[in-house]
This record gives sequence, C-alpha cells and structure tokens, in this order.
Amino acid sequence: MNEGYLPIGRFARLCRLSVKQLRHYDELGLLAPAHVDPDSGYRYYRPDQARAALLISLLRSLDVPLPSIGRVLSDGTDALGDVRDRMEADLARRERNFAALERILSHGLPRSEVTVVREPARRVATVRDTTSPERIGAVTSANVTRLMAAVNAMCVGGGPEGTVGVTGGPAGTPIGLFPLDLTREIAVTIAVETSADVPGTSPDVLPGGLYASVTHVGPYDQISLTTHALLAWLGERGHTPDGPLHEVYVSDPRTTSPDRLVTHLMIKLEDPE
Repeated sequence: MNEGYLPIGRFARLCRLSVKQLRHYDELGLLAPAHVDPDSGYRYYRPDQARAALLISLLRSLDVPLPSIGRVLSDGTDALGDVRDRMEADLARRERNFAALERILSHGLPRSEVTVVREPARRVATVRDTTSPERIGAVTSANVTRLMAAVNAMCVGGGPEGTVGVTGGPAGTPIGLFPLDLTREIAVTIAVETSADVPGTSPDVLPGGLYASVTHVGPYDQISLTTHALLAWLGERGHTPDGPLHEVYVSDPRTTSPDRLVTHLMIKLEDPE
C-alpha cells in the first residue's frame, strides 16, 4: 500500500470520527475511500480527505439533509449559503412557534370569527400527492409551485387568450384541500380555478354550497390553531362537515412576511335534508 494512504482506523483518529461513522459516510455516497483492498475489503484514505470528512460531520451535526451535504461538498460556499438561508428560516419558524406557545399558555387558544358563506361550484385544475403529517408543509409548498407554474405557462402562451379564467391574480389563487382526519399517509390536493385543461394537472370541480369560513393571519405552520377554532365552532353548533378543509392562500409568501400571510379556511356544511 502506498505510503500516502491511511488505514481507516488511523484516518478516523485523524478526523476525530469513529470507524463506524466513516463507513456510514461511504454507504451514503458522501465520502468513498481512496482505495479498497480487493482481497480484504479494508478501506484506505488519503490525508487530504480529512477536509471532506470534517465538513460532513459538521453538516450532519446541524441536521443538514444528505442532498444538501452533497451539494456543499461539490459546490462549496455557494451551496453553503443555501444551507444557511434554510437554517435561518427554520430558526425564525421555531421562534414564531415558541411565541405562539407562550401566548397559548398565557391567554388560551385563540378565538376567531367564523362566518357562513355561499360558494359557487368552481371548475379547477389540481395536482395531488400523498405525504406524512410531518411533511405536509413542504409537500404543499412544492405542489403549489408546480401547479402555479403550469397554469402560468398556460396563461402566457399555452392556450387561446382568455381560456384560463381565474380569480385573485394572473394565475389565480391556489387552494389546498386536506382531509379532516390525519392518518399516516395524508392526501394533499392543490387546486386553482380555471376554465381550461392545464397540461400536467387533473380537472375537477369544487362543490358549491354553504361553507363555514374563517380567516387566518399569520404563518402557515400555525394554521392548525385557526383550524381548531373553525372545527370547534362547527361542533358547538351541531354542524356536520361535508368535505375536506379548504385553505385559500390569498397572500404570496415570496413577497409577504410570515406574520402577515392571509389564508381563508373553509369547510363545506352538510346540506340539511
């Protein structure tokens, strides 16, 4: 073996890591040994690989996801800037939620004004996905982006002028549809009103009728507090929900601070027989 290579034990000591951690980094495709003995399977590393090993260890300690670690190793400081932005956004989210916890402990759950509105049936284009309860926010955001890009492309040049009739802006107002009962796999549907078939989406109709409606002003990750107020209102008055929770995303999160985001929450009421 070339003198420039270090056996895995010595390399682990050099990097203040365990042999198990180095093997795990190899399995993840983040740091492969410089040489593997074909007979014994023993791993050897170059001393200059310590830089990558220590970077991976630091990034993992910050809970940076594996794809981002790979980008940092390949792209350097540019990718690290993206990691920093996500960490700062996560810190801001945690601070907002901590403030909400303090308010609830001091003043109880928030009460919101619920109204009953009559909505027309709406023809919509939809995209659908399934996810776990922990990833609803990320999957919702990704599918809103996907749907609005498809509708915007249709508006710009994908169809005859005026074929996409929408409300709330050039590409309409996205609406999230979520089941009232959360299970291990959640169906997430994002819809936008349109009079045309949009490539890459599925057509559907949101039923008209009476809806209980409440407005949430604040971060998306605190919508559950306002949803509780809406569901409590329904229960107190003996109303039976007739369909999923609608989240109408009035504000653009790219240009609106989290504390000022406006979302209308709506649940269809079962028609009396």
